[in-house]
Amino acid sequence: MKIIGICGSLRKESYNLKLLQHFALMLPKTSSFSIEYLHEIPLFNEDVEAQGIPSPVDMLAQKIAAADALVIGCPEYNYSIPGVLKNAIDWVSRHPKKPFANKTAAIIGASPGRL
Repeated sequence: MKIIGICGSLRKESYNLKLLQHFALMLPKTSSFSIEYLHEIPLFNEDVEAQGIPSPVDMLAQKIAAADALVIGCPEYNYSIPGVLKNAIDWVSRHPKKPFANKTAAIIGASPGRL
């Protein structure tokens, strides 16, 4: 099984990045797992989209489409998801290949806080 992980945080020491890395250690050896980062995904803009899907977005969409499952490590941010994650979801959901269609997905999260 090929699984892709996406971290909804840009921090180097993100708890959710560490959670995804730990998740990878628990998978059977027959599974493959890679973590994709959102640092290069530009802010969504229909003017940019009209010029063509930016390369970082296209690469992420292709990797999601090629995976059997998707795991999102998502921190809570102001009682919601971080803007960087929402932005990436917006871009990928508009990709012509529809990489989220029929994709098995899970959301996991970690926090040092009480919530």
